[in-house]
Amino acid sequence: MSQPRTRAALKVLAAAAVIAVIGALLWSELRPSGLGEGFASGNGRIEATEIDVATKSPGRVIEILVDEGDFVQPGQVLARMDTDVLQAQLNQARAQVRQGENAILTAEAMVAQRESERATAEAVVTQRRAELTAAQKRHQRTETLVARNAMARQQLDDDLAAMQSAQAALAAARSQVVSADAGIAAAKSQVIEARSAVEAAQAGVERLQADIRDSELKSDRVARVQYRVAQPGEVLGAGGKLLNLVDLADVYMTFFLPERQAGRVAIGAEVRLVIDAAPQYVIPAKVSYVASVAQFTPKTVETESEREKLMFRVKARIDPELLKRHMEQVKTGLPGMAYLKLDAESEWPADLQINVTP
Repeated sequence: MSQPRTRAALKVLAAAAVIAVIGALLWSELRPSGLGEGFASGNGRIEATEIDVATKSPGRVIEILVDEGDFVQPGQVLARMDTDVLQAQLNQARAQVRQGENAILTAEAMVAQRESERATAEAVVTQRRAELTAAQKRHQRTETLVARNAMARQQLDDDLAAMQSAQAALAAARSQVVSADAGIAAAKSQVIEARSAVEAAQAGVERLQADIRDSELKSDRVARVQYRVAQPGEVLGAGGKLLNLVDLADVYMTFFLPERQAGRVAIGAEVRLVIDAAPQYVIPAKVSYVASVAQFTPKTVETESEREKLMFRVKARIDPELLKRHMEQVKTGLPGMAYLKLDAESEWPADLQINVTP
């Protein structure tokens, strides 16, 4: 390489180094620091709630309809499982429903038959009661005539036998009514049993229909596909994971504060986030969680300096409405700084004023 070219290259490198140093100095000057007692700050990373899309029942993956990085909407079908076995079971359950419905008709017909038999038995009872009444009156007349010696005693004996026979016939007829009642109760029990069988079979149909619907794995929220865990053709057990989603409506930064500052943090307190990858933007957030148990706690806490090591985890959640408007720009895992207002009366400095379009 010629000497002039070498000098030119060195000049370019020197200029680039100077620009980098100037940029670093400017950022160090512009980056908020020393905010005072009314503020606290901590390092953290942008995180989001992750959801595993998994199978409810064991089966074979037929197709996966999304790829890593895709955005999905509520109700969107993400994957489908094989339902051939479930469909066969559903057909069987439907046949059992029809069988049970036929059993109900048969049992109801039996009830009608038993009720008809009871009506016949009631008619016989009425007939036997009338015959007994006639026999009793005849016996009374004969008894009067025999007492006056106007009729032979043999006739009285015959009328007594006829009355007793009528009584026995009435008792037998009443027994038939009781038997018919028992038959009706048994037939109605069969109707109830058949209806219960139909309800059980129908419940089986509904369960299998639900399983078939669940074989279409759908998203229940706006999210981004982070990983494809399984591939079409694989056989998964119950709870087998297919996809990993990132909930883009639940994005937050987790950071840690010392015990003295964490004790002053209130749920809902204002937070400003500055991401290293885009330090020109100040993102608003609010405290959604403060740990009740310290992290990095030493085994024994005896001195004030040791107590300073008590760190509490704090979570600052970004407004979901803001996330919806900037969903394409949401990235998880990015490091940054969280600035927290401890004193509601304190004013945010100029370099921490929100500049993200809401």
